[in-house]
Amino acid sequence: MSTPETDGSERRPPAPAPLWVRGLPAAIGVLSVVLVVLVVALLRHDGGGDDGSATASAGATTAQAPPPPPELPRGGRRLLPDYRVVTFAGAPQDPELGELGVGSSLRGAVGRLEKQARVYRRKTRPEQPALQLISTVVHAAPGPDGQFNMHQSRATIARHLREARRAKALLILDVQPGRASFVAETKRLARWLREPDVALALDPEWRMERAGQIPGQVIGSVGARELQRSLDVVAGIVREHDLPPKMVLVHRFTEDMVRGLERVRVPRQVQAVMSIDGVGDRANKVAKYRQLTRDLPRAWRPGFKLFYREDREAGGLMTPKQVIALQPRPQVVMYE
Repeated sequence: MSTPETDGSERRPPAPAPLWVRGLPAAIGVLSVVLVVLVVALLRHDGGGDDGSATASAGATTAQAPPPPPELPRGGRRLLPDYRVVTFAGAPQDPELGELGVGSSLRGAVGRLEKQARVYRRKTRPEQPALQLISTVVHAAPGPDGQFNMHQSRATIARHLREARRAKALLILDVQPGRASFVAETKRLARWLREPDVALALDPEWRMERAGQIPGQVIGSVGARELQRSLDVVAGIVREHDLPPKMVLVHRFTEDMVRGLERVRVPRQVQAVMSIDGVGDRANKVAKYRQLTRDLPRAWRPGFKLFYREDREAGGLMTPKQVIALQPRPQVVMYE
């Protein structure tokens, strides 16, 4: 243990403390006992958290987000088609996972998102920014449970929800399930989907339906039955908690990624979006968009995804004006 430096002179013995100071220890002791009794009583009154302990209460507090803004979307409108949703996708673990993994801070990413979203503002359709957090991240290795995925912590999701609400944005939880099912992963997120400003995205590219499939080695897929059950889970959450219709976005860049879409019945509690995600130059992206929206069932709204780095390397990033000129016009525009 280090000792404080001195000037070399001998220290004088301290003078005796005044009488009122000498009485402080006893008074402080009495006050301390009173405070402890009050704290214990308060913890007993509110249960001290989900398991009745003070530790659980503290942990829950750090993971909670503030309440949602009173109007989301703003102005009392419906989300779709009254707004055009513009999202930044990604995860904090790696810049390669998207725009939410790039930059010095999450708040900086939100600022860039707001700037990008404003370009899509129109008098008849304002923009609605959204953070698209990959909440279930696919892995090339099976992991301890053999599911080839990992889950964002509750604290990470809560932090993104806090930043989204600060910016009056939505939070979209994106699922790359690996060998888990979309139904199981949707149920896992039920605690968050109870929030009115939290939506869901499902990415079949990373759904390994058959044994032996490895993420990154094959393009995954989902069938009508699993997709239907996932939408039904979301609809049940909306009904149970009296929420506004909740957006569910499905990624797609090949026909086979989503099988039997015409057999899926979208519940009225769900606003379903099919996002066309192909990477490439403008001609290829437009051709892919037309192909995969040509026979899109009426219950599904079109979305379009752009990749800042990959699209530029493939021939140039499409401008917002070019995106808006697509037919049908995308109701959700994503950037990664």
